[in-house]
Amino acid sequence: MTKILIIDDHQLFREGVKRILDFEDTFEIVGEGDDGSQAIELYETHQPDVVLMDINMPDVNGVEATGQLVKKHPDAKVIILSIHDDENYVSHALKSGALGYMLKEMDSEALIEAIKTVADGGSYLHPKVTVNLVNEFRRLAEAEFTGNFQQMEVRRPLHLLTKRECEVLQMLADGKSNRGIGEGLYISEKTVKNHVSNILQKMNVNDRTQAVVTAIKNGWVEVR
Repeated sequence: MTKILIIDDHQLFREGVKRILDFEDTFEIVGEGDDGSQAIELYETHQPDVVLMDINMPDVNGVEATGQLVKKHPDAKVIILSIHDDENYVSHALKSGALGYMLKEMDSEALIEAIKTVADGGSYLHPKVTVNLVNEFRRLAEAEFTGNFQQMEVRRPLHLLTKRECEVLQMLADGKSNRGIGEGLYISEKTVKNHVSNILQKMNVNDRTQAVVTAIKNGWVEVR
C-alpha cells in the first residue's frame, strides 16, 4: 500500500482528493492537515510514502513546510498542489525538496500517475508546468547562445531511440500527458508508458523533465 498524507487548508478540496484516491486499491489515506505548520508532526505520526502539500496556506505555506520537512526527513516525498503555473513557483517548490508539482486543474488520472511515480522514487510535473519550464529554458538558452539556439538543427537521436520513441520524446517536450500522447499517436496509454520508460532508461535520466531538458540541450527536439 502507498500511504498518503494530505495537507491543504480547503476541506472540500481534501474531500475531493480523498474520493479520487479511494478508487485506487493500493492507496491509503493515513492522515490530513490544514496548514504547513503541521507537516513534520503529521509526517512523523503517520509515516506516509507521499505527502500531497498545498502551496498556499495561511500560516506556513507549502514551500516553507516542504523545506522544513525535507531538511528533517530527507527521504520525505512531497508533491506540491498549486493553482500557479508560473516557473518561479515551480522553481521554489523544487528547490525546497518537492519531487512533484501538480496544478489543481489536474484530472484524476494525472494525480494518480504523479503519486505512483513519486512513490517509486521519480519526480512528476504537471504537463502545463513542463511547457513553461521548457519555454524558460529556451529563453535562457537563446540569451546564452545569442540567438543561435533557436536556429539549432534538430538532430533526432536515432542512434539511441527508435523512431517512435523520438516521436514520444517530442510530445513530452510539447508538454503532452500520457493520454495526450496516446491520442496523438493512436496508441494506448499503457504503450505510451512503456515508451516513456524505455526513453528514460536509454537516456539514463530519472524522469520526464530531465529527459526533455537533456533532449533540448542536445537538439533532439523542436522547442515550439
